[in-house]
Amino acid sequence: MQRRTILAGAVGGGVAASLPALGATVAVPPSPRERLPLDGEWRFHLGHAADTAKDFNFGLNQQTYAKAGAGTADAAMAAFDDKAWTPVQLPHDWAVELPYAVPPGVKPEEAKDDVAAHGFKAIGRDFPANSVGWYRRLLPIAAGDAGKRIWLEFDGVFRDATVFVNGYVIAHNESGYVPFHADVSDFLNFDGKPNQLTVRADASLGEGWFYEGAGIYRPVWLVKAAPVHVPQWGSFVRSAITPEGAEVTATIEVRNCTEAPVSVLLRQHLVDADGHIVARFPDAPLAPAPDEVLTHEARIALPRPRLWSVETPVLYRLVSTLHADNAVLDRYETSFGIRSIRFDAEQGFFLNDKPVKLLGVCNHQDHAGVGTAIPPALDAWRIARTKEMGANAWRSAHNPPSEAFLDACDRMGLLVIDEARRNSTDPESTSQLDRILRRDRNHPCIILWSVGNEEPQAMDARGGRVSHAMVAHVRRLDPTRPTTQAFDRGHYESAARQVDVIGFNYHTDRTVAFHERFPSQPIIGTETASTVSTRGEYFNDKARQIVRAYDTEYPAWASTAEQWWKVADAHRYVAGGFIWTGFDYRGEPTPHALWPAVSSYFGVMDLCGFPKDNYWYYRAWWRPEPIVHLLPHWNWAGREGQAIEVWAYSNAEAVELLLNGRSLGRRPVVRAGHVEWRVPYAPGRLEARALRGDQVVARCVRETSGPAAAIRLAPDRRLIAADGHDLAILTAEIVDAKGRPVPTAATPLRFTIDGPAALIGVGNGDPTSHESDKAPARSAFNGLAQAIIRHRGAAGVIKFSAEGAGVKGASVAILAR
Repeated sequence: MQRRTILAGAVGGGVAASLPALGATVAVPPSPRERLPLDGEWRFHLGHAADTAKDFNFGLNQQTYAKAGAGTADAAMAAFDDKAWTPVQLPHDWAVELPYAVPPGVKPEEAKDDVAAHGFKAIGRDFPANSVGWYRRLLPIAAGDAGKRIWLEFDGVFRDATVFVNGYVIAHNESGYVPFHADVSDFLNFDGKPNQLTVRADASLGEGWFYEGAGIYRPVWLVKAAPVHVPQWGSFVRSAITPEGAEVTATIEVRNCTEAPVSVLLRQHLVDADGHIVARFPDAPLAPAPDEVLTHEARIALPRPRLWSVETPVLYRLVSTLHADNAVLDRYETSFGIRSIRFDAEQGFFLNDKPVKLLGVCNHQDHAGVGTAIPPALDAWRIARTKEMGANAWRSAHNPPSEAFLDACDRMGLLVIDEARRNSTDPESTSQLDRILRRDRNHPCIILWSVGNEEPQAMDARGGRVSHAMVAHVRRLDPTRPTTQAFDRGHYESAARQVDVIGFNYHTDRTVAFHERFPSQPIIGTETASTVSTRGEYFNDKARQIVRAYDTEYPAWASTAEQWWKVADAHRYVAGGFIWTGFDYRGEPTPHALWPAVSSYFGVMDLCGFPKDNYWYYRAWWRPEPIVHLLPHWNWAGREGQAIEVWAYSNAEAVELLLNGRSLGRRPVVRAGHVEWRVPYAPGRLEARALRGDQVVARCVRETSGPAAAIRLAPDRRLIAADGHDLAILTAEIVDAKGRPVPTAATPLRFTIDGPAALIGVGNGDPTSHESDKAPARSAFNGLAQAIIRHRGAAGVIKFSAEGAGVKGASVAILAR
C-alpha cells in the first residue's frame, strides 16, 4: 500500500446544520463494519512436533508450500473430520492442562534452576507430543460479504502460529505476545460452501524464563469492512491540556483497497462518557488513490474537559465515519482519555500536573485454574484486588499485555508500563514493537514504554545502539510518552543513557548515588522487593519447600518490602516502584527452584489472588484509611509456652496487642515500618488495636479455631451477565463449628454446578501442588481454595456447591442476567 498524509491544521467550527447539536445524546446506528468475536465453536487437538503423521501430515513430503491451498495439512482442509476433537472456548491455554514432569533422562532431584523456570509443565522440545496444538472452526461468511475486505485479528497466540483458511496458508506469526492480523478476502467462499479456519500453534520454543502457556490464549475477531475503510489500529488520538481546556489531535488512516481513485467525506466527533457529543471536527473531503493509505490529521479545541486520572478514569470516544454517495461506508471508534504525564528528575511522576507516587506491581499473565488464558472479567478482578491493596500502577512483565487488560486499566484507573518482549532491532523484533505501539498508543493508562528487561547486552556499546534505535522508533510512532528500560547488577551505562527514565531492578538503595551522578535522569524501581513467602506459613521448612510469610525472606539480589519502600518513600526523586510481584505465577520457584515446586513465591498474593501477609504491609502504607493487620494465625497446638513471633502492620500511631484480654504492651509505629512482639503461645484470642492517641481506629483478631467442621462459600459477586463470557470467582474457606477460619486446613473439596455455567478452573495457592487445575476438585491449602465459573447458555440461577470429607458442605446461588 502507498501512504500519503494530509494535515488539516488547527480547526474549529464548521458544523453542518443537519447534524445533531453539541451536547446531544445520539443513538448509535448499526455500523456497516462488523467485528465479530470468534471465541466459541472451536475444536482442539494436540499435534506432534516430531511425528508428521500425528501432526495431521503438516510438512508431509516437504510440500506444505508447494501448491497454494493444496497439501498444506489434513487438518487445514474443510473436508477434514474433526468431530473427535475437543470443543473449547477462547481464551484457551492447553499447557495448563498438561501434567507436571521432569525432562526425559533427568532425575527429579536434579531438576532445578533453568529446568524449573517454566514450572515443570510437560511442554517444549523434550515433549514433542504435547507441544503443538491445532484449532479449527468455521467462519461466518455470507453471500452478501462478497466485495468486502475481510480480515482476522489475533491478539495473541502462543506460539509460532500458522493460520490457514480453506487450506491456504494465509499468515504466520512468531511471537506469542504480539497481536497480528491476516487478510482472508481472497480465500473465502461466498457461494454457501463452508469456510474453514485452522490455526496451528507450536510451543516447542519459549520466549521467556517463566511459565508461558500455549495456544490461542487471547481473543480472535473476524472483521468485515467496505473496500474503503479505516484499517486496524488506524487512529491515533493525542491531547494537550491548555489554559482554555484541551486540544485534541486526531490522526486517521483511510485505506482504499480498490483499483480506482475514490472520493469520500471524513466526518468526526467526540463523545463523552455520558454519550453526549461534545466536539465536532469539520468535514474533510478525501481522495485516496488506488491501493493507498491516506493519513488525515486535524486538531480541535475542547473546553472544560474531564481529565482521566487514577481516581476518575474518564474516557472519551472519537467517532470517525466515511461517507460516499449519501451512504456511510465505515465507522471506526477510538477510546481515549485526556490527561498529561511527565517525569521530573527531582520531584518524580506527575499526572495532570499533580505529583503521584507510583505504587506499582509487576505481573506475568498467569492465574490459578486458567494459566495464561485469562478472560477479561478475571483481568478486571485481578486489577480490583491490586487497587484494593493501594497500588496505582502495573508493569506488564515481560511482554505487552492483552488489549482487554488495557481496556480494563483505562476503565478502572490503573497506570501501566507496556513492555516489549525483545530488546532487538532485527526486522521481526521491529515489527513486533511497531504492532505493540500502534495497538496500544491510544490507551490513557499507559505512561511508559519499556524497551527491555535485564538485557545481557545492556552494559556494552551494542546494547546502547539497540536501545537507542528502539527508543527512536517509539518516538516516531508515539512522541507523547517517555521510555524506560529495566537494569540490574549496577549496569547503568550505555543503554541506560538512551532511555528517558531509568528503571532500577532491585538495589533501590543505589538510587541515591545514581541521582547524585545523573541528576537529570528520572528514576523508577522497575522491580523491587522480590520478598518470598508461602501464604499462611510462619516457619521455614526446606524439606516441604515452605517459606515463612514474615517480611524477612528474600534472594541475594533482593530485599524485604520494608527495606526498599523506606528508600523510595523517603526520596521524591524516586518516582515509585513496582514490587516483584503482585501475584504468584507458575515457574521460577525461588528459593526452591527444584522439583516438585512449580510456582513462584514472590507474590504479595498467591496464584489465586489470596493475600499473603505482605499484601497488608503495602495496604498500610499505600492507602490512607486506618488499618491494622496481625500475623501469624493463632493455631499452634504443641507449642504451648513457646515464644511466637507476632507482627502487626499498621499506619496508625501505635498498636496495642492483647492476648485473651490482657495487654501485652503498646508499640509506636515508625513510618513505613512494622511492630512486633514475642508472645508465649496460649490458645485463645489475640487482638491488635491500632491507636491514634487513645482512640482505637482499627482492630484485627486471630482466634484459635477448633477442627474443620464446615465450608464457607463466598462469590466475588452474586449477579453476572448472561453473555457467555462473564465470571464468578468463588472462595471456599474451611471453618470450625463456630464459623472461625481454620488456617491450617487441607480438606479435599469437590465442586458441582447446577445451572447455566461451567467450571473453568480451580486452585489453592500452594506453590508445590500438582493437583489438576481443571478437575472439579481441589484440596484447601491453609484453609482456602478457589473455583472460577463462566456463564454459558441461557439466563438463570446458578447453584454452586462444595463438599468435603468430614465437613458440612455449602451452596451459593448466583444469578446470570
